[in-house]
Amino acid sequence: MYEGVVQDLIDELGRLPGVGPKSAQRIAFHVLQSDPTDVRRLAHALLEVKDKVRFCAVCGNVAEAERCRVCLDPRRDLAVICVVEEPKDVVAIERTREFRGRYHVLGGAISPIEGVGPDDLRIRELLSRLADGTVTELILATDPNLEGEATATYLARLCKPMGLKVTRLASGLPVGGDLEYADEVTLGRAFEGRRLLDV
Repeated sequence: MYEGVVQDLIDELGRLPGVGPKSAQRIAFHVLQSDPTDVRRLAHALLEVKDKVRFCAVCGNVAEAERCRVCLDPRRDLAVICVVEEPKDVVAIERTREFRGRYHVLGGAISPIEGVGPDDLRIRELLSRLADGTVTELILATDPNLEGEATATYLARLCKPMGLKVTRLASGLPVGGDLEYADEVTLGRAFEGRRLLDV
C-alpha cells in the first residue's frame, strides 16, 4: 500500500499482539508526524527493555537483575507461592496489596489446541522450588478459562502427593455486576464460593 519503509513500519507494528492493520497504520502515521526526539526516545526505550530486562531466575517474573524485586524482598512469606500464567498477572495481584508471599510465573497455560503442554511451561522449576519443604501453601491463580482451569487441575494433581495446601482463587460475580447478565458458569462458581456473612 505504501512506499518502502512506511509499509515496513506498518507491517512490523501489525505483528504486535492486539494491533490490527488499521491500528498499525494509525500508529505508523503518528510516528511520522511526531517530533524526532520523541521517536528516538521510543526507539531507545524499546532497545533498552530488550537489552536490560530478563526473567527472574527464581520465579520467572520480569527483572532487571538476576532476581526480581519480589524475590529479593526479605519481608515476603517463603511458605506461600502464588502461581500465575504471565508476569502481568503478578502486577495485577500486587495492585491489590493483599498477597505477601512469593510468585511463580509459568509462562503460559496448558493448551493442546495451541500445542502448549506441561513441558512447555515452567512446571519443573516450580517442583524444584517445592522440593525443600519450605512451601506449605500453593495458590493457583491461573485465568478462569478452559486453559487456566486445565493448568490448575494439572498442578493440583501433581502437587497433592507433596502434602501441600493447594488453593484456587475464588471466582464469581464482579462487584457492581447484575445477576441477570452473569453466565451459568460464573453464577455457579459464585454459589460454590459463597461465604458466611459476618454481621
